[in-house]
Amino acid sequence: MLLTNPDLGLFVFIIIGAAAVFCSLMVVHAKNIVHSAVYLAGLMIALAAMYVTLNAEFVASIQVLVYVGAVVTLILFAIMLTRRSEVP
Repeated sequence: MLLTNPDLGLFVFIIIGAAAVFCSLMVVHAKNIVHSAVYLAGLMIALAAMYVTLNAEFVASIQVLVYVGAVVTLILFAIMLTRRSEVP
């Protein structure tokens, strides 16, 4: 993303950074582990967006492919294949 106005680029970077901080806090504080995995995917997408604002598009695409596409999917499959305990 080529932002010609430095103030706009800083504003976008701060908004994406705030979204990343929110998602990282929700990963830790979510009661449901599936919700935690979804917030982890949101965090990885926010980090990829931060890479795009820093003009590192290749790193952003690798971030999305490897972490969001593979790792979060693997975590979700592991969650779905394990048994839930009956004790809350």
